[in-house]
Amino acid sequence: MLIFRHLIRRAFSTTSSTQTHLKNQSLQPKTFFNRVRGDRDPIVNRLCKDRRYTEAVRILCEQKRLKEAVEILDHHVKQSYSSLYTSLLLLCIQKRGLKEGSVVHRHMKGLEEEPGVFLCNRVVEMYAKCGSMELARKVFDEMRERDLCSWNVLVSGYAYAGMLDEARQVFDEMGDRDSFSWTAMISGYARSGRGVDALELFRLMQCVEGCRSNKFTVSSVISAAACCACLNSGKEIHGHIIRAGLDSDEVVWSSLSDLYGKCGSLEQARYIFNKALGKDVVSWTAMIDRYFGEGRREEGYQLFSNLMESRVKPNDFTFAGVLNACAGHAAEDIGKQVHGYMMRVGFDLSSFAASALVHMYSKCGNMTNAKRVLHETKWLDLVSWTSLINGYAQNGQPEEALQSFELLLETGIRPDHVTFVAVLSACTHAGLVDKGLEYFESIKEKYGLTYTGDHYACVLDMLARSGRFKEAEDIINKIPMKPNKFLWASVLGGCRIHGNIDLAARAAEALFEIEPENPATYITLANIYATAGKWGEVSNIRKIMQDRGLTKKPGMSWIKIKREVHVFLIGDTSHPMFKEICDYLGELSKKMREEGYVPDTKAVLHDVEEEQKEQNITYHSEKLAVAFGLIVTPPGTSLKIYKNLRTCVDCHSALKFISKISKRRLVVRDSNRFHCFEEGRCSCKDYW
Repeated sequence: MLIFRHLIRRAFSTTSSTQTHLKNQSLQPKTFFNRVRGDRDPIVNRLCKDRRYTEAVRILCEQKRLKEAVEILDHHVKQSYSSLYTSLLLLCIQKRGLKEGSVVHRHMKGLEEEPGVFLCNRVVEMYAKCGSMELARKVFDEMRERDLCSWNVLVSGYAYAGMLDEARQVFDEMGDRDSFSWTAMISGYARSGRGVDALELFRLMQCVEGCRSNKFTVSSVISAAACCACLNSGKEIHGHIIRAGLDSDEVVWSSLSDLYGKCGSLEQARYIFNKALGKDVVSWTAMIDRYFGEGRREEGYQLFSNLMESRVKPNDFTFAGVLNACAGHAAEDIGKQVHGYMMRVGFDLSSFAASALVHMYSKCGNMTNAKRVLHETKWLDLVSWTSLINGYAQNGQPEEALQSFELLLETGIRPDHVTFVAVLSACTHAGLVDKGLEYFESIKEKYGLTYTGDHYACVLDMLARSGRFKEAEDIINKIPMKPNKFLWASVLGGCRIHGNIDLAARAAEALFEIEPENPATYITLANIYATAGKWGEVSNIRKIMQDRGLTKKPGMSWIKIKREVHVFLIGDTSHPMFKEICDYLGELSKKMREEGYVPDTKAVLHDVEEEQKEQNITYHSEKLAVAFGLIVTPPGTSLKIYKNLRTCVDCHSALKFISKISKRRLVVRDSNRFHCFEEGRCSCKDYW
């Protein structure tokens, strides 16, 4: 307080000369820059001191300093300058400065001279692009004179804002229209997913004499055709482009390639892609993704290889697309090459491409690399953490999955519903039912999230696997949404493990209604009946499948040896080493029986002699693939086998014995998860 009083006395005990000096200073203009920017803007300060405010505003506009420019205008400019208003309004549009634009508009109205059509159009455009269509329309309605540009700006503003009915009303009221008018309306329809309306309007445009479409028009209408997957319309537009001489524009070619790709005509899309000159990274990435989207991954990988040889540098979207394709097909060798290329050319460790790397390694079963990439990442996001947690869960490492979840919580990142699916999956595969139920309760109680169908499916899977069917049925009866196919499939899988025929029949009936064409449901139910010795029920199911034209998806396994993929199917004798493989399996079977192996024939869907059943399961595809790998690789080499279906109980048991006898590490990725067999044990602890 004493210091404050001292400062007050000191401030007011000035000499007369100081008072005179202050009085003289007060005559100088107190501009915004005197108060804020000081000596950092000597030119602007000097202009303001010389009362050359319009020049100061022009310089500030050139420097993109909108707020300061508008403040000087508002406080010091007393005359109307059309060019000055134009510069300010353009800057407001660029910076989406609605507040500053309103000040400029108010300044214009406060002067005696009424602004002309050109300036009023700029004001309408400013309000429209700054998101205030209400004010834009108000200015438009107040204009005494309008030109074609006035109407175009309003139509474009409504269309850009998604207010298509209002845009069309103004469009229909127009006396004259040019290509901009039509393009604004067509692009508005295309952006909003109203492709049919856009195509119809484009056809009307072609009937207007003297109205020529430009590259922006055709790009918009191409997007509309792609939106509604209308290949015939797309071909018509393509022909129009060639006739109109617009086929030299890169944007148009890129749009055409996108059109053919979305309409399923990949060859035509590739033709357009190859013909385009000066292809940018967006064009390359889109074409690569189209191949992956259509399941033509070899061509996708080859095109990515071509991109690496070009002068165009891939971006994060390119890397993420290729890595996700590698993850989907467990192509770790290609994923590693992509990773190496990313390291050589340099990529942002905080980007989502790093998250895609974690996801790829997790899906390929290489959790060591997944963890290393995660910890090298500068910015650990939720997607990366969730990929790691899910990877551990799928690879039979539930303890590491739950530990990673706790580490995620320590970072302060809030988990979402996808993260909890991974956590519940880890608990399911580990048999941690009570722990999983705690996590399930916390989703709503602790984190305030809404339960999804995936959450319920995980919990029911967890309860059914552990044989707690009473609790599972209670949840089914109380679930607030209609149970989906994943939920019922989880229940049916648990019934298969524990032989719960009644609940299995209920789950199967629900699945028959949801997806009657899925043979997996019929096969699983038949397996349950076969295990219980109900051969009459098995025959009924087989007849239903036959009547409906359904066939069991053949089991297929594959292994990559020296960059060559070897595929095996049950009963397929086409492999050149088939006889050697069968002989090796016969010798291996004898050793397995000596170790205590007993074939599990319960799931054989034929009422035949036990010896025939054993013969049927001896040559399952994963056993053929493993036997081949053991023959052609040196002792001690780890093998990685992939299967398109869930591995059966007998094969799972057999592979444990094979890993012990051969002293090999066998990794099998089936349709559900990874199994790591080593020294007679599996990473899933027989809980899968």
